[in-house]
Parts: sequence; structure tokens; C-alpha cells
Amino acid sequence: MQTLVHFITWHKRKVLASVGILGSGYCLYKLYGAHRIRLDALERKLTVQRENEELMKTQMQAHFEKIQRISDTITLPHAMDNLSCRIEEELDLSLLLERLIQGKGQPNTLTQAEKLELWDTLKIRSFTRVALSVWATTMISLYTKVQVNILGRHLYIDTARSLGSSDSMETGDIVDREDQQKFLGSVDFLSEYGLPALIRDMEATTKEILIGKQLSGLFNSVALHETIMQILNKFISMGGSPHSWLKYMLPEDVISHSTTSSSNDLVPFRVADFEQLMLEARTVLLSAEFGSIVEISLKAVVDELVELMVTKFSGESITTGMPLARVLPQVAQMCPLLLEEPLKNQFIQIIRCILEVELFFTLLYANMPSA
Repeated sequence: MQTLVHFITWHKRKVLASVGILGSGYCLYKLYGAHRIRLDALERKLTVQRENEELMKTQMQAHFEKIQRISDTITLPHAMDNLSCRIEEELDLSLLLERLIQGKGQPNTLTQAEKLELWDTLKIRSFTRVALSVWATTMISLYTKVQVNILGRHLYIDTARSLGSSDSMETGDIVDREDQQKFLGSVDFLSEYGLPALIRDMEATTKEILIGKQLSGLFNSVALHETIMQILNKFISMGGSPHSWLKYMLPEDVISHSTTSSSNDLVPFRVADFEQLMLEARTVLLSAEFGSIVEISLKAVVDELVELMVTKFSGESITTGMPLARVLPQVAQMCPLLLEEPLKNQFIQIIRCILEVELFFTLLYANMPSA
């Protein structure tokens, strides 16, 4: 014992230094261990977070594709069928054609003035019907996708909240099923209520554009394309507002709703009901971005329509030019194709494949309102 005390006394500085070093090393070891535990916990947390994010992305993509299928297989076919029937009823050309054919076979049944009047009516109605069919097909196709993307976004948030909370208030339906059905059913507003005014205004625009175009004058594919686009552009801008057409698509109470909130922002998130869903749809339709894809889509449909006519009636010299009177029956034959069911409708497929349209709806779905 005395030897140990003597040793410590003699090597006091060295002993103290060694003890200090050992103590410091032990403290550093403990600190490192605690730091390592925190790092491991953080890494596990980040790993779980990344896995959850990947899972959410996968679920979101699957949900997005499911919503698009609803639009393609249920909502849009139903809307197109109603629209086709109503346009056929309101803009029927068969009686005009029968009277003209009858007058040709029995020359004394119609006076020259009556024949000219019938031909002029056929001219106006044929172009009215084709321009209206282009516009209505394009708008219905785009609007149904606006609907399902808005609805799908709310349903996705509902699902995400339900998974993350046991609170009964959080897990309740964000969108009531009855409101869902009413919202999707609102696509029929055009065919059930908006069509008479649409026909009247489209016909007035067509008359204005066709002034001076004689039935005997030569008409080719370029003139046809220009004429249809002129009618559509004039129609869209009529009334001094780029959104005057909204009254054909939505009820008046939605259109006249207070615009105190910016038209570029979605309605603030809350429990979604039919009125809110309609207001969100109105907000999208009023946006400059939607206006741009409408213009792009209309031109794409008219391009396809004229190209199809050139192919279908190649033997009739529509490319080089033919009398307008001979072009009218060809124009009339194109209208049913524009209103075919979506799975067969090549014009809807054209709209669907436009890059700007795909991007617009991807961004619309992803732009979730904050909870």
C-alpha cells in the first residue's frame, strides 16, 4: 500500500494526466454513442419517410389513372350520347335535303326563290352544326376531365386523412356521394339547358361569317378550315367577353357567384359539397390556362376534321376546289363522326393526346388545396 502511495506521489502528474485522458475518452465514447443512436434514429425516420412518400406517389398515380378511367368510360360516354341526340333533334338536316331532292325531281313543286332559300338555310345550318359539334365535343371532353380531376383530388385527400387519423370527424366523407353524383351529372347542363342558346348564338355567328360566300363559288379544304375557325373564334369572343360561352356549360347561379376570390386560385379547402365543387369547376373554366387548351384543342379537332374530309372525299376535288353547294353534303356527313361515342371518336382521341392538355390536367390534379 505504501509502495502504491509512493508511486502515485512520485508520478502524480502522470497519473493525473492518465486519469484525465481516460475520463475524457470515456466521455467522448459516451457522447459518440449517444450521437450514433440519434443518427440511427434519424436515418430510420428518413427511410420510413421516403418509403411513405414513394407509397403516396404510387397511390396517387394509381388513383389518378382510376379517375381518368371513370371519365373515359362512364361520364364522357353518357354526356356525348345525350349531346348527340339533342343536336340531331335541334339541327336536323334531313327535311331540308328531302325538300331539295323533291324539288329537283319535281321541278314545278318549288319556285326558284324557294330553292335559293332552302339552299341558303342548308348552308347556314350545315356550318352551324359542324362548328357547334366541334365546339361542344371539345368542351364536353375537357369539362368532364375538369370534373373528375377536381373530384378525384378531394377523394384522395379524404383517403389520405382517413389513413392518418382515427378521429371520426377526419374520416368522414369529404364529398358526399349524392353531391358526387350531382356534380358529375352537371355535365348534362349543356344538352339539357344550354343547347338552345348555344344553337342560336352559333347560328348568328355562322350567318355573319358566311355572308358573301356564294353556293356556286369554289370552296377548297383551305377555305373550309378557315371558315370553321373563323366561326369558332368569332363565337368564342362574342359578347365582349372571352368567357361568354360559360352560360352554356354552367347554371347561372354558379356563373354569377361572387368573384371576390381570385379566378386563378381554387376555392379554399373545406368539406366539399355540390356548390363548392361547381365553384371550383367554374374557377378552372375561367382560368387563362384552360382558355389556352381550349384554343389548342379546337384547332387540333378542325385540323383533323378537314384532313379526314380530304381523305374521305378525295375523288370530289375538295383539295383543289369545288362549288360550295357540293361541299355542304360532305360537311353534313362529318357531324355524326364528331359526336360518336368516345371509344370510337377519333377527335376526342386527338384532344386526349395533346401534350398541353395532358400537362394541364396533371397539374390540376396535383394542385391540391391545403387542409
